[in-house]
Amino acid sequence: METSVSKLNKFIYTWLILFLVWLGFTTTFAFAEVVTGILLSFTVSIFSFKSFTHAGLKSLSPKRILYMVQYFFVFMLALIKANFDVAKIVINPKLPINPGIVEFESKLTSPFAKMLLANSITLTPGTLTVDIIDNKFFIHWLYVTGTDEETTYREIAKQFEDILIKIYN
Repeated sequence: METSVSKLNKFIYTWLILFLVWLGFTTTFAFAEVVTGILLSFTVSIFSFKSFTHAGLKSLSPKRILYMVQYFFVFMLALIKANFDVAKIVINPKLPINPGIVEFESKLTSPFAKMLLANSITLTPGTLTVDIIDNKFFIHWLYVTGTDEETTYREIAKQFEDILIKIYN
C-alpha cells in the first residue's frame, strides 16, 4: 500500500516533469505562459501521477541528474559515430558488412533502465533491439565482430549500461 508521502512525492515529481515539458514546448517565460503551464500540468498530474512514475523525486538527486547529463552526451557521441559509419556504407556499398543477430546479458535490474538501453541501442544506426527476455538482449547488428557475449556487450551496450546502472540500480 502506498503511503500518502509516497503519493505526494509522485504527484510533485509528475507535476514538475510536466511543467518542464510545457516550458520546453512554449520556449518562453511570459507570465501568462508560465501560469497556464503551472495550472495545466497540475491538472494533468492529478489524473496521471499514479501511472506516470514509480520513482518519484528520489530520481532527481543531483548525482543522478549529473549521470543523466553524462548519458545524454555519451548517447549523442555514439549516435553521431554510428551515423557516420552507416553513411559510409550507403555512400560506398562495397564496404564489407557482417549482419547478424547477437545476444548479451544485461546487469540492469530496473525495467525502465532496460527499456532505455534497448531504445538507445535501436536509435543508434547499425543496431536494432529485436527482443529482451529477462536480462538477455537480442540485437540485430550490422557489423558483427564477434559472436561471444562479452565482445557483443562491450561493442554495443557497455558504454550505455555503465551509466544507466549508476542512475537506476
